[in-house]
Amino acid sequence: MKTVLGALNPIALKLGPIEVHWYGVIIATAVVIAVALAVREGARRGIRPDDIYDMILWALPFTLIAARLYYVVFQWSYYSQNPGEIVRIWDGGIAIYGGLIGAAIVVVLFCRSRFVPVWLMLDVAAPTVIMGQGIGRWGNFMNQEAFGRVTSLSFLQGLHLPQWLINQMYINGAYRQPTFLYESVWDLLGFVFLMTTRHKHGLYKQGEVFLAYVAWYSFGRFFTEGMRTDSLMLFNVIRISQALSVVLFIGSIGLIIWRRRRLTDNRWYLDGSGQKVDTEN
Repeated sequence: MKTVLGALNPIALKLGPIEVHWYGVIIATAVVIAVALAVREGARRGIRPDDIYDMILWALPFTLIAARLYYVVFQWSYYSQNPGEIVRIWDGGIAIYGGLIGAAIVVVLFCRSRFVPVWLMLDVAAPTVIMGQGIGRWGNFMNQEAFGRVTSLSFLQGLHLPQWLINQMYINGAYRQPTFLYESVWDLLGFVFLMTTRHKHGLYKQGEVFLAYVAWYSFGRFFTEGMRTDSLMLFNVIRISQALSVVLFIGSIGLIIWRRRRLTDNRWYLDGSGQKVDTEN
């Protein structure tokens, strides 16, 4: 148990022996908002609400399992000695990148089974996913995890943060960098950016809203991960999330360039809304 000063209670309420954690409440709230926005955008793009609901029903458990397994695998030295804690996901300890990998696999398989264009579905989901990530980081805040290096009280006050947030950043006898907050703000800015640009005519080709999300998120994650003290490490040398961020950023930008060059060899392509566009016009 972490030693803290004026920390917030991570338990939202108790129902007899059942404890409802703020972590779960915040994640569930993010999911509900994300699904509502995805259904609305999906209807605009010709995707049936039932297809989105069915996909979410499949994606949620696999995403959660993948996020937890990713974390457990890279912390196996601990969990191999404490196997009973592997299922204690309510105490935190999930990896967003693991969840995204699991979700992407489900989306591809589901869309192929329902004959829904994979890139179109990913474009619909991308802005809502990064919004959910931004909200979900506040679950880390309540659990006092995903924090950064030791800092000073004066530094936190200089950020003009409310006192209750500063108090929550007092962890293990010292004030910490609120890296959860940095990433949350970055994610929510990404959500605003994608929401305000995704319908601009000619700006995105199909699949590029999703690729822009990948580039945006991985770019910000690289820097916030570098400030954290609880990073998952590979061989105690490489921060796994930073390495993966570099691969995803370069890969998403490279894929956009490659797809656009390829499309110049074809007269027709689908724009971001799924409409045919003539490159000669």
